[in-house]
Amino acid sequence: MARSGLEVQQAAVKALFLREIRTRFGKFRLGYFWAILEPTAHLLVMLGIFGYIMHRTMPDVSFPVFLLNGIIPYFVFSNISTRSIGAIEANQGLFNYRPVKPIDTIIARAVLETSIYSCVYIVLMLIMWVSGETFSMINLLTLISSWILLIFFSIGIGLIFMVIGNLFAETQKFLPIILKPLYFISCIMFPLHSIPTDYRSYFLWNPIVHAVELSRESIIPSYQSDGVSIYYLAFCTLIAFFIGLAVYRIREKAMLTS
Repeated sequence: MARSGLEVQQAAVKALFLREIRTRFGKFRLGYFWAILEPTAHLLVMLGIFGYIMHRTMPDVSFPVFLLNGIIPYFVFSNISTRSIGAIEANQGLFNYRPVKPIDTIIARAVLETSIYSCVYIVLMLIMWVSGETFSMINLLTLISSWILLIFFSIGIGLIFMVIGNLFAETQKFLPIILKPLYFISCIMFPLHSIPTDYRSYFLWNPIVHAVELSRESIIPSYQSDGVSIYYLAFCTLIAFFIGLAVYRIREKAMLTS
């Protein structure tokens, strides 16, 4: 029986997903352990640097839980966006097969990054629970919703970056650099309420801040963050996803023929 377009795309995404996961982890002896090692090492370094200071600043909040709920969402956004830039170049030979489209590579990489960091998040949160850190699933629906919106926002930005990187090859070098400052202005290492009121509104323009703070509010009972809104995150996601699909639609044939 002839397959529908959606079934063909699902098969292409599945094949690309398996190819990506083997390329990322298949050549290392420790294999999939590297997926957990990277954010864990990052978390331990940040705990060593800021743990004592933040414990004095936020005595009622578990700083490891606070930091983990900032680092993991940022890694999801950063990895999906930056890995989308070189998606065409890495899979160019596969576009000779008609069912494989450039957007399939973005979806496959987004599914891989989401799967990796969801597992990492669950494992590290379980480790913290066993070690005695205090947290509670106050609002699981908000936590899941903020993650889903962040993932689609990242895919939208990834599509835009993929098109720009294909149109101007030089931009593949500095587009990842542009994202680096977001690490310091997305409330990864500090709470939003620690920012002076006069400057807080500028930080709230950043949709990643809303995803991070909503994640913390959903898991830490005593944590409150004024000004964040899941509706603003949804609005930014809709805009980024629409622009990403629009520019991809315009440039799809050019990307395939190139």
